[in-house]
Amino acid sequence: MATLSLQEALQQYLKNSKFKTYVQALQIKEVWEKLMGKTVAKYTDKIEIVGSTLFIHTNVAPLKNELLYQKETIISRVNEAMGEKLIKEVIIK
Repeated sequence: MATLSLQEALQQYLKNSKFKTYVQALQIKEVWEKLMGKTVAKYTDKIEIVGSTLFIHTNVAPLKNELLYQKETIISRVNEAMGEKLIKEVIIK
């Protein structure tokens, strides 16, 4: 019987768990300020992942407009930070 470290066991569990996208959204939220800057992070209300789509919620209209133009940049920065091609689409709400 092979022994696994706690980290390896958690990674295997999360890989097949419905909590995987929730944990990934939390990881993105932790590095969001580094990825997008303080101002964007300050006015971002919520970050969610559904499938391979990243949903970014904000009530600030000029920020929504700016984020719409930065979709490709957001995708590449998030995927790079996560170490995998996790996000294929960004929806700004």
